[in-house]
Amino acid sequence: QVQLVESGGGSVQAGGSLRLACVVSGYKYSPYCVGWFRQGPGKEREGVARINSGVGMMYAESVRGRFTISKDNSKNTVYLQMNSLKPEDTGLYYCAAVPEHWRCLSPTYDYTYWGQGTQVTVSS
Repeated sequence: QVQLVESGGGSVQAGGSLRLACVVSGYKYSPYCVGWFRQGPGKEREGVARINSGVGMMYAESVRGRFTISKDNSKNTVYLQMNSLKPEDTGLYYCAAVPEHWRCLSPTYDYTYWGQGTQVTVSS
């Protein structure tokens, strides 16, 4: 059974940084893609960043240049380094996974397995 557990959320002031971590377990043999998503107050869920099993990554325009997605395969962990945080980055951040597919970096590609989320609050 695939499980994802997020950590690293918290409260910071604008301009600050946080690093989120997502530990993926249960994927034993298949390569997979991992994405970070967020849902702000009164907003729809949106994709933030995605990474595949190789070197492919994608970012939403709103975070490009400020956020960095990376992975440590030895720890089955995907990170989201968030710098220069803004109040509009506030939300519940989820990581999600899906079996590797050539379209998994696409903003419209649906992910299958989801974590419970970690809250990020950025104050002005």
